[in-house]
Amino acid sequence: MQDREREVMLDFLRVTETAALRAAPWMGKGDKQAADDAAVDGMRGMLDLVRVRGTVVIGEGEKDKAPMLYVGEEVGTGDGPEVDIAVDPLEGTRLVANGLPNALSVLVAAERGSVLPVPSFYMQKIAVGPRAAGHIDINAPVRENLRVVAAVLGKRVAELTVVILDRPRHARLIQEVRELGARIKLISDGDVAAGIATALEDTGVDLLLGIGGAPEGVLTAAALKCLGGEIQCKLWFATPEEESRAEAAGFQPGRVYTQDDLIRTDRVIFAATGVTDGDLLKGVRYEGRTARTHSLLMRAHTKTVRLIETIHHLEHKTLRSRRRNEEVAARAAEEAS
Repeated sequence: MQDREREVMLDFLRVTETAALRAAPWMGKGDKQAADDAAVDGMRGMLDLVRVRGTVVIGEGEKDKAPMLYVGEEVGTGDGPEVDIAVDPLEGTRLVANGLPNALSVLVAAERGSVLPVPSFYMQKIAVGPRAAGHIDINAPVRENLRVVAAVLGKRVAELTVVILDRPRHARLIQEVRELGARIKLISDGDVAAGIATALEDTGVDLLLGIGGAPEGVLTAAALKCLGGEIQCKLWFATPEEESRAEAAGFQPGRVYTQDDLIRTDRVIFAATGVTDGDLLKGVRYEGRTARTHSLLMRAHTKTVRLIETIHHLEHKTLRSRRRNEEVAARAAEEAS
C-alpha cells in the first residue's frame, strides 16, 4: 500500500466525514439504531468510491447479522492496493442517542493480512502515550503501573488522570485507583477516543485502564502506532463458553497482545471524525447553510498527524447512500432524520 498511501488518505477521511454527517442529525433523539444505520450506510457508500481492494476484517459483524460492513465483505473500487479495513462507523451509538460527548466515526486501513481479525470479545486494556510507552505491564499490579507512569511523566500519582469505563465490572478497579489517590475520569462509552487521548497533549488523560471491546482495542492500537503510544490487552471472558469460542478461533487466553500484535505493520492509516463534541475532536457543528467537521488523519509509517477542519456547504453537498446506491442531498438527509 505504501505507494498509494498519500493518494488514498484523503479518500478515507471523506469516508469518516460522511459517516459522521449522516449520524449527526440523530444526536439526542434517543434512537441509537437509527444513528448507527445512517453512519453504516454512509460509510459503506463512500467506500465504494475509494480506489482500493479492501476486505473488512473488523466491522459490523458476520454476514448473516449485518447487511453492510460485515467481516469478510469486499469494499472499494477493486483496482487499487489490497488492504485490510477495520471500521466502527459510529463508535458510541448511545453517546449520539443521548447527546453525550466523544462519539466518533473511525476507519483503519492497513496492508493486507496485517490487522488481527479479533471477534467481538472483550479485552482487558492498559494504554498510555509516547512518554510512558515501554514502561507499562498489564500483568503488574495497578499500584505498580500508576507508580511507574507517574515517575516517567514527572508527576505524583495523585496528579495522574485515569480513564475507566463506568461499568459494574470495574467497581473493584475504580476503588483501587481511588485508594491509590489517582484521579479518575469515568466514561459511559467510547474507549477508542479515551485510548487515543492518552497519546495527545492537552487532553489531560494519562492512562486508560479496564475492560472494553476487543474490536475497539484494535482500532486504538492502530492510532497508538501512529502516535507512538502503547496498548497492552488480554482477552477477557464473561462466560466459559466465550473462552471456548476464543480458543476455537485460535486465540490464547492469558496472552498479552500489544499494538504490534494487533496491527502487524507500520503501513497503516487511521482516520476519525467527531460526531459529538469530545476531548479528542469536536463534533459536527451546524451553522446555517454549512456543517463543520473535525477529524484526525494519521499515518504510522511517517508518524504524520493531521487535525483537519472541513466546512461542508449543505446546499451543494451530497452524501453517499449505499442502500439507495446514489448520492443524497446533504440537506435532504439532514431533514429526513
